[in-house]
Amino acid sequence: MKKLICILLFLSILIDDIAAARIVYTNQTYSYENMEKDIVKIQKQYSSAKVKKIGKTHFGRTIYAIKLGSGKRNIVLIGAHHGREWMTSMLLMKKLEEYAKAYQNQADYGRFSTAILDDVSIWFIPMLNPDGVAIQQNALHQFPNNHQKQLFLMNEEMKSFERWKANGMGVDLNRQYPAGWKELKKQPNSPHYQFYKGKKPLEAKEVQVLTKFIRKINPEIAVAYHSAGREVFWNYHNGKHHYRDKRIAKKISKLTGYKLGKPPKHATGGGFTDWFITKYHRPAMTIEISPLVGETSPPMSIFETEWERNKYVGLILAKEAKNLKKGK
Repeated sequence: MKKLICILLFLSILIDDIAAARIVYTNQTYSYENMEKDIVKIQKQYSSAKVKKIGKTHFGRTIYAIKLGSGKRNIVLIGAHHGREWMTSMLLMKKLEEYAKAYQNQADYGRFSTAILDDVSIWFIPMLNPDGVAIQQNALHQFPNNHQKQLFLMNEEMKSFERWKANGMGVDLNRQYPAGWKELKKQPNSPHYQFYKGKKPLEAKEVQVLTKFIRKINPEIAVAYHSAGREVFWNYHNGKHHYRDKRIAKKISKLTGYKLGKPPKHATGGGFTDWFITKYHRPAMTIEISPLVGETSPPMSIFETEWERNKYVGLILAKEAKNLKKGK
C-alpha cells in the first residue's frame, strides 16, 4: 500500500510538472514558425486564449491575434512592425502564456490580479510583419527566386539581412499610417530595407489588416512594441487628452524604468500610435525595449532583463482601460 501511495504521489507530481511545462522558449531566435507552434499549444492548453487569423501578408503568412479574457472592453499589444524587432514577438508570446496560466488558475500574477481580464480583454498581435522577420533571419529561400534578387538590391547588395526593417515588399510598416504621412521624408524613394514610406498610406497589406482589425475591436488603449532605446513614446497631437495620456505613460515609464519620451516641437507622424491617437483620441504608446543596438536585432542576452521590466505592462494597462470613460 505504501509503495502504491508513493507511485501515485510521483505520478501526481509528474502530471503537475507536465501541466506547468513552459511553451514559449526565450533562449533562441524567435521565428514565425516558432510562434505558430506556440500559438497552437497555448490555444490547446488554455481555453481562455482565443486565436483569430486576421489576415495575410503579401507573401501569404498569416497574421494572428489572440484574445485573452472575457471582458467586453479591449486593449491591444502589437509586436514586430519591423523585421529586426522579433524580440518583441517573443516578449508578447511569453506574456500571453504567463497571463493565460494565471488567469485559468484564477490566480494573481505577481502583485496584480488577473480578474481584471473579466472586465477588459487583452488582444495580442505578436508579429505583424512575419515576412520581414523571415528576411531578417535570412530565410530567403522561403521567397520566390525573382523576389530574392529584388530583396538583395533593396538591401544594398549586402548578403547579411540582419538590419532588415521593412516588410517583404521593402515598405517600412511604421511609416504607413495616415497621420502626418505626407510630411514624412520621401527618401528613400523606392523600396528599401528601411524607411521607405510607400507611394501612399495604407498601401501595405499588413497595415490594411491591422487598421481594419483595430476598427473592429475598438480598443481603449493600444501599444506597439519596438526595439531599441528603452523609451516610452506617447505624444502625437493628443489635444485635450494630453494630461490623461501622459499620466498613463508615466506609469509605464516608472514600471519599466524606460525614459518617458519628450514631445518634439515638430513631431513626425506615419506611425501606428500616431494614427491611433488622432483617430480614436485614446491613449497609445510605442514602447522601445532594449538598449540601443544599431541596425540589428537586440542580443538574446538582454531578454530576461527586458522581460522583468515589461511583464506586468498588459495587466496595468487593462486596469487603466477599465477606468477610462467609455469610448473617450
